[in-house]
Parts: sequence; C-alpha cells; structure tokens
Amino acid sequence: MKLRNFLGLALAAVLLLAAAPMARAKEIIKVPSAWMNENETFAVWLAHEKGWDKEEGIELEINYFNSGMDIVNATPSGSWVVAGNGAVPAVWGALRYNTYVIAIGNDESYTNGILVRPDSPIAKVKGWNKDFPDVLGSPETVRGKTFLCTTMSSPHMALSSWLKVLGLTDKDVIIKNMDQPQALGAFENGTGDGVALWAPHLYVGEAKGWKMAGDIKNCGQTLPIVIQADKKFADANPEVIAAFLRAYMRGIHMLKNEPPESLAPLYRRFFMEWAGQQYTPEVALKDIKTHPVFNYEEQLKLLDNSRGMSEAQQWQQYLAAFFTQLGRLTPAEYEKVKSADYVTDKFLKMVKQPVPPYK
Repeated sequence: MKLRNFLGLALAAVLLLAAAPMARAKEIIKVPSAWMNENETFAVWLAHEKGWDKEEGIELEINYFNSGMDIVNATPSGSWVVAGNGAVPAVWGALRYNTYVIAIGNDESYTNGILVRPDSPIAKVKGWNKDFPDVLGSPETVRGKTFLCTTMSSPHMALSSWLKVLGLTDKDVIIKNMDQPQALGAFENGTGDGVALWAPHLYVGEAKGWKMAGDIKNCGQTLPIVIQADKKFADANPEVIAAFLRAYMRGIHMLKNEPPESLAPLYRRFFMEWAGQQYTPEVALKDIKTHPVFNYEEQLKLLDNSRGMSEAQQWQQYLAAFFTQLGRLTPAEYEKVKSADYVTDKFLKMVKQPVPPYK
C-alpha cells in the first residue's frame, strides 16, 4: 500500500472516531408525556404517528391518564415532562409543583356539562335565570341533590358554573367524586340526581336520552385545555420543549385546516388504537367540530403578556378566584397563583415560523 493511501485511510478513521461523539449527541431524545382520552391528544398522536416528533429530534411517549388531577399528582414521578390537561387542574399543578402552561390545546367549553334524567324535576324548568335562557333547573329543584363528578376537573367547573347561574354553590348540593367512566356507569345504574361529564362520556349520556342541564359555554364561561410542562425539565431543556411544540402545532394546524369529514376516519382510528374506544362516524365528527383549536399565531396572541396579563393568564386567574370562592383554595393559596405567571409564551416564541406543513 502506498504511503499516501495509507495516510488517507488513517485520516478517514480518525475523522470517523471524532464524529462518533457528534453522532451520539444527535440521538433521539425521549419525551414522556401525559394525556387523557380527549380531543387534545389527537394532535400529539398525529405528531408521533406521522413522525413529526422524530423530525424534531425527539420521540414522544404518550402515556394514558384517567384525569387531570392524576396527571398533576404524577408530576414528581417524572412520568411526564409535557402534558395535555384541563385548565382547572393546571391551577393545582402550578400551586403544588410550579408547572408551566406553555400553550392552549383547545376550547372545551362546549363539551363539559351536567346531564340529568329526562324525568328529573330539574329538566322540567328552563330559563329560570333569564340571562341564561338555555340552562335547566332552579334552586328548588337542585338544592340538596346529589351529583357525580370528577372533582377539580373541567366537569367540576361546569357543575359549579351551573350552580352559580342558579344562585347556588357546591355547598348547596352533595358532590360524589368519581372518575368519568365510574360516574357514567353509576348514573346509568340509578345513582345520583345528575352527572357532570366531559366528552366523549358526555356524548354517551346524551345518546341515552339524558338532558343537558347546562354546559360551560351556555353558563357564560370559557374553559380551555392547556399544555403543561414540568418547570425543572423545561428550564433545563428549553430546546426540547420548543421541539415538542413545533411537532404538536403541526397537529393543531391539521385540525384547524382540514375538513372535519376528512379527519373523522383517522380520528376514529386514534381513539380505537390509543384509548380503546369505538367512536361512530357521527360522534367522531361531532367531537372534532365541538373542540375549536388555535393556530400558532392565535396561540401567540392568547399568551402575549407584553401589555399586561395575557388572555390565557386571565382565564387561569378567574379559575383560581372561582375555586377560592368555593373554598377549594385557601386565600393564601390563591395569593400564590393569582398572577398566573406560570402561563408563559417563552417556549412558544422559540418555535421558528412558519410551523412546518402537516402534509
């Protein structure tokens, strides 16, 4: 072998060895995440299904949880670093574990409500409060009744908002804490006078002929799903959080721009494969249509606090005040979260525009 050829091979070997640490540095980063069998999980499922996460150098682990408070309580375990959660448990996440809110999943105001049986006295009264003409019930028909509800959740917000419309509070009724499938089954078997549910359980109840006494929207409130991040991880790995958001927003943009009819078959497959739930085409279509989402530009606007509290911060502040009035938060706890400064746009701003296409 000529000396020149030998030296060339040797140099190539040295370069390969030098490049090995760089190759290892670019290995895919696993990102554990927490989600429920809800609409907001579809966008992250799409991100993983279509490989958008790996394009960003991450691999999403999509872990199933039964409720938002289950997600919050699992924060110290490290089983998630990003999560889709209700705005209500997000208050407790910030209070207990300093979790961030880094984006908005969707508006779930239309899909959290209180159902009663069609023969219930509650269903016989409509528009008792003239400012809320579509709300069923009255103080006389509701006071002292038993309601099944996943407490500290979006259905709890729906229940409390409905009671407020009727001039009542949580203290005027009996609330039995149950997870959503348990509450649905118990109510079907005759337990309770009403049940507070989120979709898709809400749709199941409506299909059984139960009557909607009130939902968050017709009770005059707005309630988003939020995207949470573990503060310690996010502050140490901001580029990973930005990579997650970049992949997630591609799913959001797909939901925003594709006709619901074309998304419904994929949506049904997602629920069957990930959540083990069989959706009819009609329910899938309804679930997509009743969960408005916000594109990247809208998200930046919702989280912009350059001129005072952002709209997203105001939503969280309202929830903290609401549950303080109900006695679920102490005044001291309220002081810790009333500024809602845990809602931040700093990671969203790291997502370089434009968000990559979803096709």
